[in-house]
Amino acid sequence: MSKFADITIDPGIIRRAARGDVRAHEIIYRAFATPVYSICLRFTKVPAHAEDLVQETFIEIMRSISKYRGDAALGSWIRRIAVSKALMFLRSAWTKRGQALADDWQDVTEGQAMSHGISSHPDDALDLDAALASLPDVGRAVVWLHDVEGFTHKEIAQFMGKTESFSKSQLSRAYQRLRPLLAVDEAAQPDGAAVRSY
Repeated sequence: MSKFADITIDPGIIRRAARGDVRAHEIIYRAFATPVYSICLRFTKVPAHAEDLVQETFIEIMRSISKYRGDAALGSWIRRIAVSKALMFLRSAWTKRGQALADDWQDVTEGQAMSHGISSHPDDALDLDAALASLPDVGRAVVWLHDVEGFTHKEIAQFMGKTESFSKSQLSRAYQRLRPLLAVDEAAQPDGAAVRSY
């Protein structure tokens, strides 16, 4: 799960923000701007685009906070808005480039990262950012949403306007591309120490 869950805002501040209190809006912005920027940057890979998406996200948050019912944590609600804005940006970028999100029904492989040969230990993947950056936009978005943000395939499918099978297929293909990039080279280990192969 991302840093959104670690941030708590006093319910009184949320109520003040819902009434249009500018100071309450600022408190919410300061609390969540960094994780919102982080998630937007993961999707866009371009700081200027991420900054624009942060602004769009917070405009939407301030417009909609009076509708926030408190069913989920404020951070979860904000995270969903940020993800939605980032995916809308990616969809517009795909459209501009004339690319289609192709459903590939044959590549569906279920399971967690370990079953796809990718380590769940952070020390085994020192250059994860570079590996993720090498993925196509769709694959990177699905990996991030599923493995980092903890969304289900059903939720990812809803975000992207696609099927659950599409999400599973994209995750499987992304894992296949990441596996050789994140493989641990046994020969390069000091003292010839044996290392698990991923």
